[in-house]
Amino acid sequence: MTSDDQHFLDVLAGYSSDIRKFTGDFWDATDGHFAAVAAHIKRHVPEGWLPEYARPTPPLPPPPQLHTRVVFIHRLQDWISRNRALTAAIIAFFGTGGYLLYQEKKKSTRKRRARRASNGARREVVVIAGPPSSPITKSLSLDLERRGFIVYIVCSDLEEQQIVQNEARADVRPLHLDVTDVFGTQEAMERFNHLLVTPHIAFSGASPHNLHFRGLILVPDLVYPSGPIETVSPDLWSDALNAKVLNTIALTQAFLPTICDFKARVLMLTPSIVTSLRPPFHSVETAVVSALEGFTASLRGELGTLGINVCQFKLGTFDYSNVGGKQHLQSAGGPKTHGWPTTTRALYAANFVNQSRIAQNRGLFHQAGSRGSSLRELHNAVFDALTQKHARRVWRVGRGSTTYDLVGNWVPNGLVGWMLGVRRVSLNEVAEPKLEDSAQSWEHVDETAV
Repeated sequence: MTSDDQHFLDVLAGYSSDIRKFTGDFWDATDGHFAAVAAHIKRHVPEGWLPEYARPTPPLPPPPQLHTRVVFIHRLQDWISRNRALTAAIIAFFGTGGYLLYQEKKKSTRKRRARRASNGARREVVVIAGPPSSPITKSLSLDLERRGFIVYIVCSDLEEQQIVQNEARADVRPLHLDVTDVFGTQEAMERFNHLLVTPHIAFSGASPHNLHFRGLILVPDLVYPSGPIETVSPDLWSDALNAKVLNTIALTQAFLPTICDFKARVLMLTPSIVTSLRPPFHSVETAVVSALEGFTASLRGELGTLGINVCQFKLGTFDYSNVGGKQHLQSAGGPKTHGWPTTTRALYAANFVNQSRIAQNRGLFHQAGSRGSSLRELHNAVFDALTQKHARRVWRVGRGSTTYDLVGNWVPNGLVGWMLGVRRVSLNEVAEPKLEDSAQSWEHVDETAV
């Protein structure tokens, strides 16, 4: 075969491949066109003209979850457009609540430390006026010392000084101050003022610095006698008023010149549940705390003219399981029912026992075994009251401090007494009690109380 013949065969092969490609594309396009026409006819032919198997398969519906989500979103958008004012209120409520919760969490987790001198030594001084063996006094002193304060605890005798020294903390120190001795009180305050104004050298080579009196924390004893008023002797009234009211006022008077010189703050810590509910059989605590609240309000008004803050802490119940000295939380010291006169027992013993039992179950009246808030809440609040630029006047801290305050202000006293188990007693039934029967019955009551 010649070269010309071979060239002619190659040209024919190229043309044949082009013809096959063209015819293939033509028939593919024709098949697609006819298929589209057939599908269009099947979709638009009236019902009944074609059997079901000849009709095209309908498109699959969207997934049910996606469809439900889309419907819910559309409904939500429609509801928001129809209730714009309510939507704005809800957003504002939850936004504000979330912001406040965030701020509270931030406050509770932030580090709280006392300011120090330029050489790193401690310079902030705090005085706690309360029983050294009280769990609140002990926990506050240790916490403030851990945060960098120099803590002085007021002691009236050598026994209390020994309790403070047994803590073995270099910056928790006793401050001997017996308010019954006028000249001794003046000398003690002169020594304390001299200590504050005298330059201190923390270590060898350090620059001298002066101490700064940050505040006075008043923590009256939490032990109060309980029982009917006719069973509380005048001696118990005198002891309670002298130890808790007059002693607190005298201590405040002794520190007032120093407070004014250093612009220190005054913190008054008092229980609040009994004074809020004002239940029967707690007349001593109600009277004493009310007197302290009145004194605090008057002191706040006087020192407020000098730009000095006075803060009142209304305490609820706390968990003292990790702090010793639980005997200072019990309401021991009040008379027991077996020591009451027969007529008094017949009139008041049942209600007194019922109220004590219910209060113990609910953790009221500062029982030693009651469950309450963590003492850390009190520690943080005291630190903030001492250091904040604009501290609140009233702090409600502890379990029940806010709730029972609202209950006492808005719920009738009769309903509060009924909730505490107090019931009306008929005088006719107890007018002439039988000696043997009454003795046996009240022995049973005393056993249930224990």
